[in-house]
Amino acid sequence: MTNTDSDNSREWAAQAYALLKKRQEDQKQELQKQEDQKQELQKQEDQKQELQKQEDQKQELQKQEDQKQELQKQEDQKQESISSPSIENLFEPELGEFDEDFTWSAMVLASQGKKMSQISIDEIDWLTKLRRGLEETRKGLVSELLDKLGDDPLTPESLDDLETLLIRADVGIDSTDKVISSLRKKLNEEVVGGEAGIKFLKEELKFIIDKPIKNSGTDLLVPQKGKLNIWLLVGVNGVGKTTTLGKLAYLSSRSNYKTLIAAADTFRAAAVEQLKIWGERSNVDVISNQSKNADPAAVVFDAINSAKKRNVELLLVDTAGRLQTKNNLMEELAKIKKIIDKKVPDAIIESLLVLDASQGQNGLKQAKSFAKSANLSGAIITKLDGTSRGGVSLAVSEEVNLPIRFIGAGEGIRDLRPFNSYEFVEALLSDK
Repeated sequence: MTNTDSDNSREWAAQAYALLKKRQEDQKQELQKQEDQKQELQKQEDQKQELQKQEDQKQELQKQEDQKQELQKQEDQKQESISSPSIENLFEPELGEFDEDFTWSAMVLASQGKKMSQISIDEIDWLTKLRRGLEETRKGLVSELLDKLGDDPLTPESLDDLETLLIRADVGIDSTDKVISSLRKKLNEEVVGGEAGIKFLKEELKFIIDKPIKNSGTDLLVPQKGKLNIWLLVGVNGVGKTTTLGKLAYLSSRSNYKTLIAAADTFRAAAVEQLKIWGERSNVDVISNQSKNADPAAVVFDAINSAKKRNVELLLVDTAGRLQTKNNLMEELAKIKKIIDKKVPDAIIESLLVLDASQGQNGLKQAKSFAKSANLSGAIITKLDGTSRGGVSLAVSEEVNLPIRFIGAGEGIRDLRPFNSYEFVEALLSDK
């Protein structure tokens, strides 16, 4: 990137920042206005109560009753105002500083065709978290490579270094071989500088991730309106499966889909309670069975009945993460799918594998194991923040041929988003 490009990018980002800052200030002013109105109502109420105390006790009882009823009506209105959702809760995250993270996030959005007026603080906040979440992986990959290259062109030796770095980041053998082979071929045809090498590397990694997504025929996984969509979340215990389902429920509800949760991981009592908490946060009902070791298929049966009565568009099913043997686990999944096929044969089913990015190659092994037995249709990568193994996403795409549908980079309820390969690769390989 030339100095001129850099200056233009920062100027563009600065304008975007100013626009968002004004939007946030307008929201705060609106909140203050509502707060002032609320205080004025309270002041009026206090004055009326004081007048009521001083009122002549000899007035007719009916007149007193009328006054009490009027006061009660006003009190009900006040309580309704207090109990209604605060406008503050509807705000986007707080706008941070105008810094490198903001500039980078704004330019990533701009490069995808976003206009300045279309950029939201929510998007900036997510991209910042994604970039920071992939920092450890990036340090061990692009930063180290750029430090070795400097301004020098790529050499066969630097490709050997890159190969080592990719494998260390758990990108996987197959993905690494494909990338290095493409780079060697390009290097044989022309001189490739460090910056051009990074650009080419981004293109290759994006191609690997996008291939299973394009093969699936669905670029972005969303529930189909007017139909019952059932998403089964599978994966071993400890990868964040139940938490991920809760965040999906929030994302779905926020996107105005009628959503329901089935707590079918009945072999882990804490999972049911955990889901109920997430359900409350997302305003989504949870169908469960309090009996110890209840039949998961029976819970799904009840959830489907409820979903049909309520015209639910998305039913999220939390499945058991570990039984006595892998065969038992797969048998439970088979029973659940049999119930679905019998009760709602026209339902749209997705089987999504939840993987913990920090587990690296162990996560890849889990993906291969489940892919053989569970008829998976996609993957959700969690816990990208704080791990140096974010490259496992590429291994899942290349070696298991699973489209990545969602990624998580944080503990908050908003910190799970639909997967965007461009944003992921840019965050993974962004330089200083």
